[in-house]
Amino acid sequence: MLPAYVPNPVAAFLGGGTPIDGGKNFRDGRRIFGDGKTWRGFFAGVAAGVAMGMLQIFVYDTAGFTRLPVLTLPVVFLLSFGALLGDLVKSFFKRRLGKDRGASWPIADQYDLVIGPFVLLLIFEYAWVVSSITLPILLWIIIITPLLHRAVNIIGYITGIKDVPW
Repeated sequence: MLPAYVPNPVAAFLGGGTPIDGGKNFRDGRRIFGDGKTWRGFFAGVAAGVAMGMLQIFVYDTAGFTRLPVLTLPVVFLLSFGALLGDLVKSFFKRRLGKDRGASWPIADQYDLVIGPFVLLLIFEYAWVVSSITLPILLWIIIITPLLHRAVNIIGYITGIKDVPW
């Protein structure tokens, strides 16, 4: 899951510039995504996730890890791209609910970076999901994701990258 966990903090750290929604509002009068979702952050996040996945592929091949799911470049890309796509979809719905940038939305804030990749993987790499994601791995993802999310957000808040610690 590292290729899915890396893109969001990298996007927050390296983001800025032109918003993905171009500053436009949806038909409800609210921003589509908001200023926090930028092209630079999106591409930097996906690139960082893919780089992490390629590093994992190299290390797994070199060290001979056999108990972990085998990653491929398409899987790595879908994990990375899906994490930020999930974040965009969550932001879209967050704006529809009238929540401001940085407002807490429990569960959605923690699992958007898992749901996005899994939707894409189920569509494009279904056989990989079925052969690689066992029940223990799925449970581990469900348990570790909110813990990592919280820890990374606290670090982002302390370092001034995020305005709120959630």
